Amino acid sequence: MSVLSPFIETFRYILQPIAPFTWFGTSISTLDVVATLRLCIVLRQIRDMQIAQHKSLKKDVPVEPYSFVKNLATTLLVVYGGEAITGPFLGLTPSFMLSGVVPVLYAAGQAIADNLPYVPGPSAQLEFPLSVVDGFTRAYLLCNLIPPSVTTSNSPLIASSPWTLLITSLITANAGFFLTNLFSFLNPTSMTVQTPPELQAYGWTTTDLWCAPVTTALYAFLTHAQPFWAELHLVLSQVLGSTSLKGTVEPLDPESARAVCALFLMTLFTTRTAHNFGLLKNINWKKEPKLKTQ
Repeated sequence: MSVLSPFIETFRYILQPIAPFTWFGTSISTLDVVATLRLCIVLRQIRDMQIAQHKSLKKDVPVEPYSFVKNLATTLLVVYGGEAITGPFLGLTPSFMLSGVVPVLYAAGQAIADNLPYVPGPSAQLEFPLSVVDGFTRAYLLCNLIPPSVTTSNSPLIASSPWTLLITSLITANAGFFLTNLFSFLNPTSMTVQTPPELQAYGWTTTDLWCAPVTTALYAFLTHAQPFWAELHLVLSQVLGSTSLKGTVEPLDPESARAVCALFLMTLFTTRTAHNFGLLKNINWKKEPKLKTQ
């Protein structure tokens, strides 16, 4: 059995439409529900931490009263902010203008997250398994949702442009949080314009920022989504000696390529979790010398 088989089968299972949504003719899957709750709870965690930090500083500015509308607007901005920006440039109508099913799903998820009596803060014990979940959800976004918006474009120039593919992935995956931070939607006080973390010193090193175009590039490279990636794959194979100068390189099937990307993202996210919680500092990278005994 291939190493990728468990990931492929997991994707097939979690992408199947589930009840009770199928009763109403909607194709909401387990992955959709998990991704929705994950995002809404993460935003709840950030808000709770922001409120606690604000109160600890004993600032004179009072905390704004709870507003479900503001919370929902924040969530929808994170989800659709990037798509709203890239869609018009690609000649596409944003999905939230075509169907209200997913926005309603996020509204329900936001209501659930807001009314939970207690949400634990981020910890290594929670974030490690959730890093695996994030690998699946992010791989689906970067492999199944974003690339087709470019490669199926009616414009041959857009459809074949690797730069368009990468910049679309970068903006679509990150612009929502960028705008949320820019206008301080998550702050417990009135909204103000502030510098987003992505534009601050070393903000470009943020994993979520650069992993989007890198993962999409990896998927396009493996599947030959555009002529450029097929040529690049062939050239690299020839340089490494795995293919003769007159040979060809077969693309990987989309499911296997998506599984590779999911595994790549899981590795990134688990490493980030270990770094954020200081677990890597506890590892003794130097071998201790053995004591000689007589």
